[in-house]
Amino acid sequence: MLNPDLTVIWAFIIAFAVFAYVVMDGFDLGIGILFPVFGVGAERDTAMNSIAPVWDGNETWLVLGGGGLMAAFPLAYAIILPALYPPIVAMLLALVFRGVAFEFRWRDPGHRAIWDLAFTGGSLMAAFAQGITLGAILQGIAVADRQYAGGWLDWLTPFTLLTGAGTVIAYALLGATWLIWRTEGSLQDHAWRLAWRLGPATLAAIVAVSLATPFLESSYWQRWFTMPNVLFSAQVPLLVAIACILFFRALKLRHEIAPFLLTLFIFLLCFAGLGISMFPYVVPGAVTIWDAAAPERSQAFMLVGAGIMVPIILAYTGFSYWVFRGKVGHEGYH
Repeated sequence: MLNPDLTVIWAFIIAFAVFAYVVMDGFDLGIGILFPVFGVGAERDTAMNSIAPVWDGNETWLVLGGGGLMAAFPLAYAIILPALYPPIVAMLLALVFRGVAFEFRWRDPGHRAIWDLAFTGGSLMAAFAQGITLGAILQGIAVADRQYAGGWLDWLTPFTLLTGAGTVIAYALLGATWLIWRTEGSLQDHAWRLAWRLGPATLAAIVAVSLATPFLESSYWQRWFTMPNVLFSAQVPLLVAIACILFFRALKLRHEIAPFLLTLFIFLLCFAGLGISMFPYVVPGAVTIWDAAAPERSQAFMLVGAGIMVPIILAYTGFSYWVFRGKVGHEGYH
């Protein structure tokens, strides 16, 4: 027996974990993507020190999202993973590689240029793979007899390349706004200039993906452009437009925290748009969250653990950011 309320709760928990990962690891990956444009020496060291105390805890949410999907929605996990093995494996290897590069650039200064390149490459590949994974799920996965029925490269399409590139650009913007908030001096000025360039590029990517998405599935078109759905869904692009205006105004007025928070808000609106398009499907057009759900007893048992651990993770994460608040310099964590 399935409890619809439990299933929706678990869908929300997994969605929250994914969004938390995007928020917390997004600026981390963004700094890695931007790393080559920073000056060798103090600028790069300061950028690295701004994320050094917190970067290795961000993947916690990725583990929660992936593990939660496997435990709470095993059918969806069994379909999505075989369909997306190449980009997911590429993402995981990139995260491992950038983690090694992060530590070794401090421990092996004689080869720091190589480790900086590895850090950038791992960040870029991880971000691009995440965008491709999102695009592949959104465009749909071939399913027959409750299992993946597509080919090895079905995930590779012009749309997924667009979402991959858009994710890289958006993460880079998040990294730039993080540095505006957490640094000062020449690096902060550099981050201001980057934000002015990356802001319009991110907006262009959002518009491009938004225009392409309704043509992927007829259900997407109905949810966004038919009455009365449009009365609700139209609020999302309206809020995105308002947030973008406020973002550029904050850049013009040289606010330090507002650009980062507004970028996060834009990410949240994009995530809401994704939910409008897909819900209640976990595999669009094929498998709903109720079709994929684990038995009620399993969901209830896991919910007890999640109810204990998620608040602890949130408290620990919040405490970490509080302890390491304020501006950073090129000397510090390491």
